[in-house]
Amino acid sequence: YVYHQIFASNKEILVVPNTKKSIFGFAHQIRKTINTKLNQYDFKPNEIAIINAILLGQKQDLSKDMYSQYSAAGVIHILAVSGLHVGIILLILQQIFRPLNRLRKGRNIKIVLILILLWCFATVAGLSPSVVRAVTMFSIVAIGINLKRPTNIFNTLAISMFILLLIKPMFLFDVGFQLSYLAVFSIVWIQPLIYKKWIPKNKVIDYFWQLFTVTLAAQIGVAPLSIFYFHQFPGLFFISNLVIIPLLGIILGLGILVIVLALLNILPELIVRFYGSIISNLNSFVGWIADQESFLFKSISLSATIMILIYLLIYFGVRVFQERSLKRMMSLLLVILLVQIVFINNRLNESSSFTIMHKSRKSIIAIQEKKVLKIFHDMDSTSIVNDNTIENIIIGENISIVTYDSIRSVFDIEGRTLLIVDSLSAFQVSFNPDIVMLRDSPKVNLERLIDHLQPEIIVADGSNYKSYVSLWEETCKRKKLPFHATAKMGAFTIGLR
Repeated sequence: YVYHQIFASNKEILVVPNTKKSIFGFAHQIRKTINTKLNQYDFKPNEIAIINAILLGQKQDLSKDMYSQYSAAGVIHILAVSGLHVGIILLILQQIFRPLNRLRKGRNIKIVLILILLWCFATVAGLSPSVVRAVTMFSIVAIGINLKRPTNIFNTLAISMFILLLIKPMFLFDVGFQLSYLAVFSIVWIQPLIYKKWIPKNKVIDYFWQLFTVTLAAQIGVAPLSIFYFHQFPGLFFISNLVIIPLLGIILGLGILVIVLALLNILPELIVRFYGSIISNLNSFVGWIADQESFLFKSISLSATIMILIYLLIYFGVRVFQERSLKRMMSLLLVILLVQIVFINNRLNESSSFTIMHKSRKSIIAIQEKKVLKIFHDMDSTSIVNDNTIENIIIGENISIVTYDSIRSVFDIEGRTLLIVDSLSAFQVSFNPDIVMLRDSPKVNLERLIDHLQPEIIVADGSNYKSYVSLWEETCKRKKLPFHATAKMGAFTIGLR
């Protein structure tokens, strides 16, 4: 869990000699050996990156563009080894070891071998939280299946969750933990209800219908929480998942074979080309889906209250879908009414403000008038549109309209005047401003400026040199005048009516 970040030079970093062996070091050595072997064949860098992500749980080789494409296409989950991957591997192992069922103690041997191989896979994949929880859950499922005892999947989910939280309670606040269990729970609960509404007679149609209902059920479960955390929703998720999930089984099964043959130095070039073409086609398809930008809904604002109400809406909606009754309908309508009340309350409490933001070496002023945000800046058009700080305001305040303009010298803030003094402007003006903002490290005599303009407060934004800001702060202390440095105190905000 990352709470803070620091910056250090090479001289400040002490390299500790590796004197202790660990399971993580052993797994890293295995992955290193696998990569060395794979690099001896004609795999492209992007293909190696996908193999590392899907089979070895290592995403560091993925380019930013590729990661963004998978995210925009709604299939980012296939790049993180999780329940989907482990479930497919469990099915493959079940088929491989099926002949053992004929032996007297074969079923017990089969369970042991499957569990060993699942945990070996988890170890090689780096024992990340997503892998550990998936293997824990499917280990319990595997035991239940092979002992031929009736198991309740909800109990299996609860047991695996309990075990994981017992070992590491902080998993409860892990986004991946929350999303994975919500997805599995939704599939188990909602998918059968949707599937039963229409059962095709054709096996091919039935296969894709099952796949669609699984994808839809998972999205129903994770969409509110995913939007709450990531503020975007891929509209073409069902198309991408219908194609990619069947392909993932081939990539995993054939990928394991490729790795084994590569380690034995007997990997045929034909398999290399075939497997590489599958991954290349996968990347091309994901890229095409990601390019349909009109179907990717971004900057979606969703509060925790609305998210909880949406989950209540889903719960009661599914209950009504299961069986219509007056009590269930009344509960559903009550939640809908609560959602409307929250939306109306949010609309009535919309705020307006004038903010001098902190941006290193740049100046940004944001004027919010309820759903409208006006940005004044000195950045290039591409940088300001993609600025994370602005994006956070748009999402957090549920902004509908955003306009961009260059920095002005004077702003009127509901009867109060703000004068901007920069490296090019002079402060000889015919009025006394209430607020003076210093930007772009102006070479001014601040003491003379204060005596001449008599402002109520001096504000220095992030575009100024630190040495200048320190001198200005000392001057303001001597003059007993409030001083606000955004580098130290954060954004300077004035609430508007």
